[in-house]
Amino acid sequence: MTFRDLNLNKPLWTALDEGGYTKPTTIQSKAFSVIMSGRDVQGIAQTGTGKTIAYLLPLLKMWTFSKDRHPQILIVVPTRELVVQVVAQAEEIAKYTNAVVRGVFGGTNLKSQAAEIADGLDIIVGTPGRLLDLGYHGALNLRMIKKLVIDEVDEMLNLGFRSQLEHLMDLLPEKRQNLMFSATITDEVEALIGEYFNAPEKIEAAPSGSPLSNINQYLYRVPNFNTKINLLELLLAEKKEMTKILIFVSTKALADELYAGIVEKYPTSTGVIHSNKDQNYRFNSVNQFQNGTFRMLIATDIIARGLDIEDVSHVINFDLPDEPQNYVHRIGRTGRADKKGEAISLVGDLEADYLDEIQELMNYQIPVNTLPEDLVISDVLTDAEIPKVQMKNILGKVPKMKEDTGAFHEKKAKNKKVNAKVRYVTKMQEKYGKPKTRGQKKKKK
Repeated sequence: MTFRDLNLNKPLWTALDEGGYTKPTTIQSKAFSVIMSGRDVQGIAQTGTGKTIAYLLPLLKMWTFSKDRHPQILIVVPTRELVVQVVAQAEEIAKYTNAVVRGVFGGTNLKSQAAEIADGLDIIVGTPGRLLDLGYHGALNLRMIKKLVIDEVDEMLNLGFRSQLEHLMDLLPEKRQNLMFSATITDEVEALIGEYFNAPEKIEAAPSGSPLSNINQYLYRVPNFNTKINLLELLLAEKKEMTKILIFVSTKALADELYAGIVEKYPTSTGVIHSNKDQNYRFNSVNQFQNGTFRMLIATDIIARGLDIEDVSHVINFDLPDEPQNYVHRIGRTGRADKKGEAISLVGDLEADYLDEIQELMNYQIPVNTLPEDLVISDVLTDAEIPKVQMKNILGKVPKMKEDTGAFHEKKAKNKKVNAKVRYVTKMQEKYGKPKTRGQKKKKK
């Protein structure tokens, strides 16, 4: 099956041909006719299965020009990176139509985005918070929305956006088509669908937990952080096919620590992104990785959902995520669009439980590779790896000694009593400088 077999039009076919798109993926072929029917859709698909084009193609095919110039299609995504990438893909597919696409997200000037919207648009892509800001300020009219897409719903709810999503949908017209795409279906996702969707048809393609067949997975058992860095440097030196490598870590601190450990040896070919980096830094790092300036990009799991980078040759899990679904999201960054990819995991001694959960979720045992003979095993541990010794108190609790402090506060000087008798003569001497008397008693005659 090719895209020519789908009921598209010449502008869309031309854009697909120029973009190098020839055959639709499973989710693209399954979703097209259902979305075209006008039904609500619940799509379940992993990252990397082409779900963005799966909803863009039918929506653009159904779109018609309107003189009102208010948006007809609303696409809600969890991160600013994903906004940028969905906008870029929508503009690529819609380049031979008259559809105007705009993206909005936080961290940028609200007035400049409002000015762009005032010029007129047809498709708006944004994060929940910024869409609400523009809606409440009257800069964005959402009453003309005919199609709503909520992408990466599970991640949006994990990030605490449920309330914002609910407020956002209250601004939309009741009569609309709802499309939802998610890698996992949780109770919270089901509750959202039950409240706002109208008997959606479920479309499933490569659900989370099933390893992609075009990704070669294997792991190394590595004792500690510094040995992992030594192994990473060996792999980079020996495997010339590792041309574009996405390295995942679980925390921002570990991302910075890993970057500091390898940037001296690879100063011009390594980038790092996480939520503490400012917007321009993150965009520039992704762009340099995309265009080949950076050979490696270190990223955290939260950023993973917003990355849509072509031709990632390898994904390296420097450590394993504590949520097994995140492992599948990570490795889904390679082997995209039916291309081959490779996922390598460096599993530490303390990560055995995480590995068991991942393998149980996928129902797949990840092959274990033998460590290279020339690998230097480091005995230097990081602070996090040093065992914390808890000393037991064998002496028992020492009773607190009370000090005999007397009164609870110090008396003022004027209130202090001095038990000393002062003679009248002495008082008069102090007052007048000479002795005074009350007068001599008269002698009785």
